[in-house]
Formats: sequence, C-alpha cells, structure tokens
Amino acid sequence: MKIAVLGAGAWGTALAINAGAHHTVTLWARDAAQAQAMQAERVNTRYLPDLPFTDGLHVSSSPLGAWLAEQDLVVIGSPMSGLRGMLTQLAPILGSQVPVAWLCKGFEAALNGDGLMAHEVRAQVAPALRGGALSGPSFAQEVARGMPTALVAASDDAAARDAMVQAFHNNSLRVYANDDIVGVEVGGAVKNVLAIATGLCDGLQLGLNARAALITRGLAEMNRLGLALGAKTETFMGLSGLGDLVLTATGDLSRNRRVGLALAQGMTLQQAVDSLGHVAEGVYCARTVVQRAQHLGVDMPIAQAVVALLDGQMTPVQAVAVLMGRGAKGEN
Repeated sequence: MKIAVLGAGAWGTALAINAGAHHTVTLWARDAAQAQAMQAERVNTRYLPDLPFTDGLHVSSSPLGAWLAEQDLVVIGSPMSGLRGMLTQLAPILGSQVPVAWLCKGFEAALNGDGLMAHEVRAQVAPALRGGALSGPSFAQEVARGMPTALVAASDDAAARDAMVQAFHNNSLRVYANDDIVGVEVGGAVKNVLAIATGLCDGLQLGLNARAALITRGLAEMNRLGLALGAKTETFMGLSGLGDLVLTATGDLSRNRRVGLALAQGMTLQQAVDSLGHVAEGVYCARTVVQRAQHLGVDMPIAQAVVALLDGQMTPVQAVAVLMGRGAKGEN
C-alpha cells in the first residue's frame, strides 16, 4: 500500500514510522531543508529524536501535485488551523479517487457563525473528497516505538474507513472502524479542553477524588454536546470518547494537561503554550466548543470554566470555586 503523510510533526511522523514497517510511506514536510535532513539522518530530530525511521519510510518536500493521486491513502497531519487550506489544495488533485484521513482533533476557530468540525470543513471546501478522521487514545512516542495502541477510523464513507484500517492496522496498532464521524470528532475535540481542566486540578493538588469527578462529569458534557450534534452515546463510551479522555487527562505526555499544570503554577497562558514547543489543540478550540454548545443550548460548565481561565477572567482557584459552588442536581 502507498501512503502519503502530509506534515512532519510528532503525530504524523509517528504514524509514518509505524506504517513504514509494513507499507511504502512518503512523509511530506513543507520545509525542504528539514525534509533533506530527515531523509539523510533517518530521524525527525525535532519531534522524535530517539526513534529511527523504518525501511519503508521516505521523506519528501516536493510540491503537492500529481504524485498524490498515485497514493492509496493521503493522511493530513496538520493541526486544525491548517486543515481548511490543506483540503482546498488537495481537492483538485485527488477528486473522489484517493481517500483522505485527517489527524487533527478540535473545532475550527469560529469566524462567522459556529466553528466547524473537521468533516464539516471537508463538506464545505472539498465535498467530492472521500475521507474521515483517524482518532483515539494515542501518544506519538508510543506509536512510533510500536507499543500497543488502539485507534478509531471514523467516516460515513465505507471505502475511507477501509483504507484507514488497511493502512494502519498491524501487530502493534488495532484500528476499529466507526461510522459515527460526529461522535468521534466531538470526543477528540472536547477531551483536549477537559484535559486542561484536569491538569489544573492536579497542579493545584486537589486530589484523586477531584480528578475522577472532573473526568466523569467532563464525559457527561462531551456526551451532551455530541448528542445535540447528532452523535451516538455509545461512541463516547469507546476509544475516541472515554479512552482518549482518560489518556489525555492523566498522561504525563499530554500537551493539554501540561497547559493546565502550568496555569496552576502561575504561568500566563502564553508562557504555558510557549513551554510546550508543540500545538495544544485544547487552547485553540476551547472557545469554539463552548460557543457551539451555547448555540445549541447545551450546558458545559467545566468547558466554560476553562475558557474563562484561558481568557484571564478567572484565576485557577476561582475556576474551582465556581465549579464546586454550583447548585445540587441529579446526575442524569
């Protein structure tokens, strides 16, 4: 199978390394000097310096063009902010022939109206493209090392789901197909916002009881928003819901959790983001998640507290006080 991964960040590189042990993979980097260095050194020194490339992985910076139409699957490894431009560029090249997978998790920042999920962006700018999301609980380093991981290939197009499964299902990666693209993308977006809250909780040393409460009530918020958007409840009990939430909210490799930890230590938001050296999608999409929930009449108090914290309207201690001061109510 021939696979192109567009974007040489940590996650795109990790998937390329993993798949390169089984398929022919082209990892595309926008920067020609970076691509040349990676091809020569057989490693991505910036993001995964200790993980050498597999034999089937080659690096390119060639202009995006006809060579992509020769692939069996094209994977977009850009963050959410770059998805619209990438899909627009790919649409005339790929048509409806080559399926596309995107790796970003979040809602597009709202300019006019609601911010869109990735599949909604695709429907708007590249409706002929057949594609879906590859999501689930996964840290790049572990996938690149071949450590056991389970992912979800989500699309309403069966051929796109099958292509993702064929490309990435192997002896270290289990890939489950799911036709609930809305649920998978809501889970991938909201868990990043909730991980900031959980990092804040841990940074303030509020205890394991508080962490468990945040994760559980956060899952309820995720489910409410998903159902309002047309998702299925069972999706949020699976890998892209509960699974990804637990990993991102508790794992030390989680960028979004680290933002919450940094804010609890008194850093400004800019200082917290700068300390990562990577994109934290929860910071990018938190406001849009809350805006969309409000337009739908969905109550998301934890996500709202995160936005108030990110906007400087509350201190970490005040955010906790607001959440704990809410009136009593039934669990369901």
